[in-house]
Amino acid sequence: MMKKNFIGWLAALAVIMLVLPWLAVTYVKGDAGMAVCFLLFFAINPICSVVIGGFAGKDIRHLWSLPVISAILFLCGTWIFFDMGEMAFILYAAVYLVLGVIATLISMFIKKKTYL
Repeated sequence: MMKKNFIGWLAALAVIMLVLPWLAVTYVKGDAGMAVCFLLFFAINPICSVVIGGFAGKDIRHLWSLPVISAILFLCGTWIFFDMGEMAFILYAAVYLVLGVIATLISMFIKKKTYL
């Protein structure tokens, strides 16, 4: 059961972190493209990182890697579709990783408290 959940979340991460930047670069041009990038970088990706972290905290033993994978996929997607080697994207990936890890820890502690 957990393997199916892991694969499902991994597929969702691939869509959000790889396909959405590709769609933004391919189909949205000019100022609208900049607005979509702001939406991706400041809303969709951070929310995704928090949700993934919250889910990973429910079974941290098996799903601890999801926040890390999320940050790596973000970095790969932005470097492929925007600018290879742009160092600012490393900062974004680090922030998304921190958000995911914090959400994981909070979710883990909430789960432990409910079982006590």
